[in-house]
Amino acid sequence: MMKIINSILAISIVASSPLTAQRSDKPLLSIKLETKRAIELGNAYLKAQQHADGYWKDAKYPAYTALALSGALRSPSYRDADYIRKGLDWLVKQQKEDGGIYGEGLATYNTATSIVALVASGDQKYHPAILKARAYLIGMQANPGNLGDLDKKHLGGIGYGGTYKHSDLSNTHLSIEALRLSRHIARDNANGKQPELDWEAAIGFVSRVQNLKETNKTEGISDDGSFNYYVGGSKADPHVLPNGTKLLRGYGSMSYAGLLSMIYADLDENDIRVKAVKKWLGEHYSVKENSGLATKEHPELGQQGLYYYYHAMAKALAAANIDKLKLKDGKEADWRRDLGRELLSRQREDGSWLNTANARWWESDPILVTAYGVLTLEQIHHSIPE
Repeated sequence: MMKIINSILAISIVASSPLTAQRSDKPLLSIKLETKRAIELGNAYLKAQQHADGYWKDAKYPAYTALALSGALRSPSYRDADYIRKGLDWLVKQQKEDGGIYGEGLATYNTATSIVALVASGDQKYHPAILKARAYLIGMQANPGNLGDLDKKHLGGIGYGGTYKHSDLSNTHLSIEALRLSRHIARDNANGKQPELDWEAAIGFVSRVQNLKETNKTEGISDDGSFNYYVGGSKADPHVLPNGTKLLRGYGSMSYAGLLSMIYADLDENDIRVKAVKKWLGEHYSVKENSGLATKEHPELGQQGLYYYYHAMAKALAAANIDKLKLKDGKEADWRRDLGRELLSRQREDGSWLNTANARWWESDPILVTAYGVLTLEQIHHSIPE
């Protein structure tokens, strides 16, 4: 297998190179060393959880296997190993005739995470499977020909598929990520002409999920630059105005997903949509909670999807080439240091992580949460300038 970080972290790492000159004293050296050890411990825990057949946790959901494999492949201590190859081969065997890589459901999510893992391997023997999976994801994009009885507001987005047909930002951003990271394979002349996502339609959907009235005419949104889960709906409790009117309230994990989607779609950093979400993220910066979900009455809601939030945060800020995030009070946050230390403090003795405060979105599962933890630390580690 080839070394993997040049493909899987292409946008994030390329963007970080100009920062080298800014860090002559290497203040993050200790974090880099500590994260390397924590990554090794996390991956050792995950390795021990692999089933004899090559998969992790549940064969019906290949995403478990894909996330664990991505963690192993991106490790700064990566070495080719039989258990990794066995997992990759198992993953490819789950590919359906339609090109999707899934079991009983959540087809888009499972396929997108599987593409990322297969690309991370750097092995050309997986290119045919990657291309078939890419075509499947592209076919899942809502367009006038396959919209069916769904509202036109879903155009350009991607949903879970199956019984969850409507587009949402989580599946859309994960699909966009998988397609962008595998684009070099699709554009290889040896593979012939390949289909491509309608990027204009995709960013149109992403824009309709953002709480920004200048670019989004959806009724009932707020106007702070944050992102919701889907058009007209959020997983956060709404803002309630004094007159009783309810406005959609965005939250951290989807706002980082929105930022990452816009970066992958090549929106300029001076685009009003990009500037607005960066401002919101700075004003709601936190490594203690999934910002925007907590309320005064229920502060515990901020722990929902915490490790998904960490992963999205690290990917988006690295890809945006943000060295220090500007905060509401004019100060700047060294997010790599803050997030790295927070994750290091949360790692358990056996190398795993677990969301002990809130089980929503499957975060009571140590395999899923540990994969998120490992991948977040790897994103931090690889994005620290030399």
